[in-house]
Amino acid sequence: MADPAAPDESAEFTAQVLPGSVRFPAPTTLSLLEAALLEGVALPSSCRNGTCRACASRLHAGTVRYRVQWPGLSPDEKDEGWILPCVACPASDVVFEPASLG
Repeated sequence: MADPAAPDESAEFTAQVLPGSVRFPAPTTLSLLEAALLEGVALPSSCRNGTCRACASRLHAGTVRYRVQWPGLSPDEKDEGWILPCVACPASDVVFEPASLG
């Protein structure tokens, strides 16, 4: 029986980066940053492991799951809709805005 918490590795969603209308395919097996880079979409990043916060972005729509148990966000920041695209994998179509662009 499949683990209900495990992602469907064949699923692919769409990610949109605000401001503007840049969209790219976002497979559930890749972080949002990895998927963006594969499509030539530049996003702010540095450590790529969820600690430096250079990629911090506001999630406007959709849901993500994290590759690491405790990404570098406080519970309040998570509640406010902040995500770290370097370790956030899409669990649905997503719309997000990098802090450095917004």
